[in-house]
Amino acid sequence: MGLHEIETRIAEAEAKYGRAPGSVALIAVSKVQPAERVEAVLREGHRLFGENYVQEAQGKWPAWRAAFPDVAVHMIGPLQTNKAKIAVDLFEAIHTLDRPSLATKLANLAQARGASPDLFIQVNTGREPQKAGVLPEDLDAFVAEARAMDLPVQGLMCIPPEDEDPAPHFAALAGMAARNGLAGLSMGMSSDFEAAIAAGATHVRVGSAIFGARDYAAR
Repeated sequence: MGLHEIETRIAEAEAKYGRAPGSVALIAVSKVQPAERVEAVLREGHRLFGENYVQEAQGKWPAWRAAFPDVAVHMIGPLQTNKAKIAVDLFEAIHTLDRPSLATKLANLAQARGASPDLFIQVNTGREPQKAGVLPEDLDAFVAEARAMDLPVQGLMCIPPEDEDPAPHFAALAGMAARNGLAGLSMGMSSDFEAAIAAGATHVRVGSAIFGARDYAAR
């Protein structure tokens, strides 16, 4: 499909659903993608990428940052507390704040560094036991707790269950964000980003539709 087509579809969805042009940021999910594919997208001018694994990102992005100083990389995968220090130095935003222990670690690091990446709280809208994220009924208290630590919470993130219509999950996340005065909504992937834009997404995370299928065996 490629970058240009995804950008076109985002622009068309913005127009269709009354969103301001350019109000939806495209995160090109480059996890487990060959270097030549990522470099091709960089050469096309795209500058916002998403990674799921701290060590993988640490191994490849410093060199690309040197060549493309205006690039931004967001953490969109589960973050282990013991990798938080590396993550805050590596990413401009972390979309997977999901538990008090991680919030405490990030707050301590922010105090020591004098700065913090932007943060999105991951919400487990489907209440799936195998999936990370704050449960919807616990969200308001967790937002308040994070704010009390002076963490820069910008919005919410979700990954709807694969076997369900994502639209109700996107609508629910938008409602939770509005209730807590949060503007950011990180939701929507290759198969459903237009529905996410309709519900108010500010960040959509698209990988395979831009880069092609991933080969996890090669990782």
